[in-house]
Amino acid sequence: MDFSLLLEYGWVLLVLVALEGLLAADNALVLAIMVKHLPEEDRKKALFYGLAGAFVFRFASLFIISFLVDVWQVQAIGALYLLFMAVNHIVRKLAVKGKTESNQNEKTVKKSGFWSTVFKVELADIAFAVDSILAAVALAVVLPDTPLPNIGGLDGGKFLVIFAGGIIGLVIMRFAANQFVKLLERRPGLEIAAFGIVGWVGVKLAVYTLSHPSLAVLSEEFAHSTEWKLTFYAVLVGIAAAGWFFSKDEAAEKTEKAKIETNAS
Repeated sequence: MDFSLLLEYGWVLLVLVALEGLLAADNALVLAIMVKHLPEEDRKKALFYGLAGAFVFRFASLFIISFLVDVWQVQAIGALYLLFMAVNHIVRKLAVKGKTESNQNEKTVKKSGFWSTVFKVELADIAFAVDSILAAVALAVVLPDTPLPNIGGLDGGKFLVIFAGGIIGLVIMRFAANQFVKLLERRPGLEIAAFGIVGWVGVKLAVYTLSHPSLAVLSEEFAHSTEWKLTFYAVLVGIAAAGWFFSKDEAAEKTEKAKIETNAS
């Protein structure tokens, strides 16, 4: 593998790590609300069973999708799903106050027993796994082919990037989610930015789908062109930067308010 190829693959993996971190933080918040009503020991068990199920599902779906990834209908469904998920989440986030939503979720799960909670966590983890894998696939499919042997119908290098993305998502959700949760609490605008990136990744997958030889709405060269790649990553970095700079630092704001109140008294 030459240096430029390694650089491109490394950049995509870096984007995946950041995206997985922000998505895992949002997922961790949801799971925390779902198991909050259980005793501490049962909480740990419910989350462990849920993550174990997600682990199995990610690997199974990864091997299945490696055979289906070149089917344009599958690409189209994936693109539409990512776009729907992004738009739906952003609209709900802007239209509904987070506190109200959390209270509703807590009321829903309070009546749930241990195994019904495990089942709900399992379903949530599977949904998160689908989001993660589709985002990873959308980023990886337009990468250049590598000398590595194919796995299923997918280039070995692309498969390893998607595989790494899936593992990173699980590791972050298990061990590093708290740090990302704290970051989202300080900069809540990053959550909207993360789903903005998911939507933009959906656009990328849509472009790749439309350039499929069976459709040929766009030229195949365009989806792999340097101009499109530069445009994609420039917009992606722009969305992330906007999420950071236009999001208020909640911790700093609270500190400032506390200082004002102290001085006033």
